Amino acid sequence: MESISKDFAVQLLNDDAQRIMMLIRNQKNSLCISQCKAFEEVVDTQMYGFSRQVTYAIRLGILSSKEGHQLLSDLEKELNQLYSDVYEETQEKKEIGKEV
Repeated sequence: MESISKDFAVQLLNDDAQRIMMLIRNQKNSLCISQCKAFEEVVDTQMYGFSRQVTYAIRLGILSSKEGHQLLSDLEKELNQLYSDVYEETQEKKEIGKEV
C-alpha cells in the first residue's frame, strides 16, 4: 500500500472545502440561501461530511488536531461571511422596496 503525503491529503481537503463554497456561491444570486430550508440541509450535510473527513485525517495522523480545526474554522468563517452578505443584500432590497 502506498503512503499518502500530508500535502496531498491537505490539498484534497482544501479542494473539498472549495467545492462546498462554490455550491453556496452558485446559489448567491437567488433567494435560495435566505429562504430555502432544503438548501440549508444540503449545506449542513456537506459541512458534516467535510468535518468527518477532517476527523478521519486527524485520526490517521495526517493532520494535527489544530490543523483540522483550522480547516473547519476557515470554511465556517467563509460561509458565515457569505450568509451575512446575502442577508445584507436582502435587507437592502427590502428597504429599497419600501421607498418606492
